[in-house]
Amino acid sequence: MVTLAQTQTAVLPPGSRLPALVQTALFMTVRPHLLRHLRRRHGEVFTIRLLGGQTVVTLSSPDHIREVFAGTPAVFHAGEGNEILRPVMGPRSVMITDEDEHLRTRKLLMPAFNGAALRGYGDMMTDLAERNVETWQANREFPVHAAMNDVTLEIILRVVFGMADGPRLTELRPRIRTLTDINPITALGWSYPALARFPPWRRSADNLREVDRLLYAEIADRRAATDVAVRGDVLSRLLSVAGTDLTDAELRDQMITLLLAGHETTATALAWSFHDLARNPAVLRRAQDAADIADEDYLQAVAKEALRRHPIIQNVPRVLTEPTDIAGHHLPARTIVAANTTLAHENPDHHEDPREFRPERFLGKPLPLGTWIPFGGGVRRCLGAGFSLKEMSAVLRAALTRYDIRPAREAPEFAKPRNITLIPSRGARIIVTPRA
Repeated sequence: MVTLAQTQTAVLPPGSRLPALVQTALFMTVRPHLLRHLRRRHGEVFTIRLLGGQTVVTLSSPDHIREVFAGTPAVFHAGEGNEILRPVMGPRSVMITDEDEHLRTRKLLMPAFNGAALRGYGDMMTDLAERNVETWQANREFPVHAAMNDVTLEIILRVVFGMADGPRLTELRPRIRTLTDINPITALGWSYPALARFPPWRRSADNLREVDRLLYAEIADRRAATDVAVRGDVLSRLLSVAGTDLTDAELRDQMITLLLAGHETTATALAWSFHDLARNPAVLRRAQDAADIADEDYLQAVAKEALRRHPIIQNVPRVLTEPTDIAGHHLPARTIVAANTTLAHENPDHHEDPREFRPERFLGKPLPLGTWIPFGGGVRRCLGAGFSLKEMSAVLRAALTRYDIRPAREAPEFAKPRNITLIPSRGARIIVTPRA
């Protein structure tokens, strides 16, 4: 039987007529400006064409975003939307797999990120955050983004991987920094493996092999440990709960995924938090009061508002496996439908005075679904969302109980594309002074 949807002719939403090469260049270099321009010109639904034959239908209306997040996982493939990350994250990563395989992996990972587990990570996060902020030099401007990269990496290595001081950690730390220092040239090597024979891609491939060697050695040691059931890190929890159901290769892929998805993104969100607090003295005082009494709700609201104002990942993509009706358009199979964070977060219909920094938006009644999406949504919502927010509140508390903050320059920094993320253009430069 032929359905009405099957007889419809696919008609893509309007979009730029520039060549795919030009649209790709603009998307990589001036992403937010391109998206705002296309929305002003074409409305809430528009099409972008990128190299590789990729057709991206961009959505910003909460109603349309909810359509995508509520879609059946068999039709809306999120793993395929993250395909560029497969060479590093691995084929078994929870971000790369779809349907039954994804559901199985997600169920195995969930106990390591439930409420009880998160409470168990708090002391380790707090200790590492305090060690970091105690090294900040007062009355000298510095890029807080770099400091945040340091502390979030340490939290990943200690709290997620559970690594102790020693030669392996010493060797792994700089290799992880190299691995996460992703630029468009490096990413090109992921899409074309044959490039691994040539520098700089050979260096990148060699580094990844060394990271894998160190991680597999850590996994082997942890499997042999007798105290894994009482250790508090994520890797040990996974081994004690699902150790017999996850192979070493699967564990490796999940550890790398947690690293790439939770290290630099959290660091950037923290950098934007300090950037905005430094330019809003009244909010800074309120946040310092919250830090003094360990009001985690308000500190997390600060982080959430920074994520709203400065989205780090622009698109939450899904690849359609069959022709599908979305946002009033009949889209062909293989179309990428992408909920856009920047456009959704700037919508004044859902965020009053969206340019203002108001953490209070996130206190009390939750925001409507589809209006705040830094962690995605639906069955693919980021497993580490709660972990990231708890981590950010720990770092904010450690800094705000010690320091007053002001910007190095009054003019705000802009969001600069860096690989698939957006970061502060000057590193979120601030000046701190000890609180009286």
